[in-house]
Amino acid sequence: MHMLEAGGPAPDFELPDAAMDMVRLSDFKGDKTVVLYFYHRDDDPGCTREAIEFSDLADRFAKSNAVVLGVSLDDPLCHEVFRDKHGLMVRLLSDSETEVSRRYHTLREMERNGVVKFGTVRSTFIVDRNGTLRHALYNVTPRGHAADVLKLIQQLDA
Repeated sequence: MHMLEAGGPAPDFELPDAAMDMVRLSDFKGDKTVVLYFYHRDDDPGCTREAIEFSDLADRFAKSNAVVLGVSLDDPLCHEVFRDKHGLMVRLLSDSETEVSRRYHTLREMERNGVVKFGTVRSTFIVDRNGTLRHALYNVTPRGHAADVLKLIQQLDA
């Protein structure tokens, strides 16, 4: 599987969030560190845990001048329900066309009974204020992941 390497520019994108507002990666350039995490689907148990852990640390991410963006193939309405049900503090972006997931190499095709379906490799990318990809983490485990990411961000500023 091809993977993005740290050190290069992070691929820019534009996706709608749960409120249908368009979010561009380049909007944060020069201002904030961006945590971009890709997950399977809303309300999947592991994905829910991951989103809640990121939300629980929202204040600490904000103090580190970082914004957390979660990306899945779910549509914005599904994101809105997921966000409200769990009181999530992360912005959830909808990549229903799979374009951004392809750009970050987090999409995997699975064939079941002759039907090809798309899945997501649970992955997190840390993009610094200059738009440079500093960390590309593939196949992450949800439990404790948000805290690990926070540590990596704090090391960027150290």
